[in-house]
Amino acid sequence: MKIQMLGLMRWSYVGLRGYQKEHATIAERREFLYDPARLERRWFWFEHVALPAWRAQSDPDFTLVIMTGRDLPEPYLSRLRALTEEIPQFRLELVPPMERHLEACLAAIRPHIDRGADAVGHFRHDDDDAVAIDYIESARRDFLPVRDLWQVERKLSLDHSRGLMAKVTRKGLQISPRICHNMGVALTVFLSPDRDATAVHFNHAKIGLWMPGVSVPQPLMFLRLMHEDGDSASLGAGYPWETDEASISEQMQSRFRLDHAALNAAARRFS
Repeated sequence: MKIQMLGLMRWSYVGLRGYQKEHATIAERREFLYDPARLERRWFWFEHVALPAWRAQSDPDFTLVIMTGRDLPEPYLSRLRALTEEIPQFRLELVPPMERHLEACLAAIRPHIDRGADAVGHFRHDDDDAVAIDYIESARRDFLPVRDLWQVERKLSLDHSRGLMAKVTRKGLQISPRICHNMGVALTVFLSPDRDATAVHFNHAKIGLWMPGVSVPQPLMFLRLMHEDGDSASLGAGYPWETDEASISEQMQSRFRLDHAALNAAARRFS
């Protein structure tokens, strides 16, 4: 069975709707997103939280579309272009400002849908979150036992729900191990390849309205960063799981290729 893994990352895209922090006009949105200090912080988290695991995926057969605007300030636009040359799975889509966010997301993702695949595993990824180094491999593997359920409506969500919630504070990262249902990160939406849609088209908090879902609580699969520049600081529906601090540092390195001490220092600096 041919399964395409196709993701969408919105990188300071100027457009209306689609976020919890709303703005009345595109000009207001641009002023907020393109603030130089904010862009500097976003790039740091992107480079040091999101990128390490994408570079190290055990299954390299995936596509991650980075969506931004043509007027993204330098040096960030050039840096994104350079990343697409360095990392073969990355694609850069420059989308003009649009009032309807879902239409903008579809414009970015549509050219990359493999219409010859049997199923497309769509995922969304924020530029300050991390998935584990075996996320792509796990999503593709874990879909196979439940593909008969997917065949009913050719829609299914696969939720890898064990994660670390990392809050940026003046004392460093405050980390809460947590099982979170349909958080969005490490949530794969399997659709038929003839469907023009993305993972963003389905509100992850209400995804049961549109399709059946399967939760996979092992192993640790995501780290979600919460800070002042994020769109939401909510922990989401779920409950804690137990581990110790030393184990957390080890798991951050082994599962996400993250340096706990360096991120602690950055959290204190940015706070």
